[in-house]
Amino acid sequence: MNISDHPRCKWAMSHADKPFYVDYHDTEWGVPVHDDRLFFEMLILEGAQAGLSWLTILARRDTYRAAFDNFDVHKVAAYDEAKQQTLLADPGIIRNKLKIAATIQNAKTFIAIQNAFGSFDAYIWQFVENKPVINHWKTMGDVPVSTELSDRISKDLKKRGMKFVGTTIIYSFLQATGLVMDHTVECYRYHDLVK
Repeated sequence: MNISDHPRCKWAMSHADKPFYVDYHDTEWGVPVHDDRLFFEMLILEGAQAGLSWLTILARRDTYRAAFDNFDVHKVAAYDEAKQQTLLADPGIIRNKLKIAATIQNAKTFIAIQNAFGSFDAYIWQFVENKPVINHWKTMGDVPVSTELSDRISKDLKKRGMKFVGTTIIYSFLQATGLVMDHTVECYRYHDLVK
């Protein structure tokens, strides 16, 4: 199938020359997630994006998975100073000391949330009463960068000890994991996911 066969969200088509970016839009973005490993991965990748573009992070996704033990939350939570130094020397990831330290801290908090709620899945979906928020935006310009929902979740995660979980990062996370469906109405994925 030719990439131009379907109308897509403008952000995906802005990098139509990057198949991995379009594929992410077509197969993952906005699809409801119920897998704790993937939730942890997306939380860390969205945090890594702070101050950068999603394209920059997505292009490094495989090297992130290799560097962070495929986002095994228990392994990441146990990282020591030596492992942090190894990560800081890894050219395949964003070598930011604060972001790397936050990943380890966030892994510990993530496990605490799993222990308290049975799973991160149960914790996060309660915020939307276990149903995705389906939006009907005409253009990407209509899509907010944060909402009252992302404010609430961000505040709760920060209170629990997470870092790099500001409301804008959390809104991106909610879009990525399908708790919020923000494909624009002309996008073919909007019609797939509304069904």
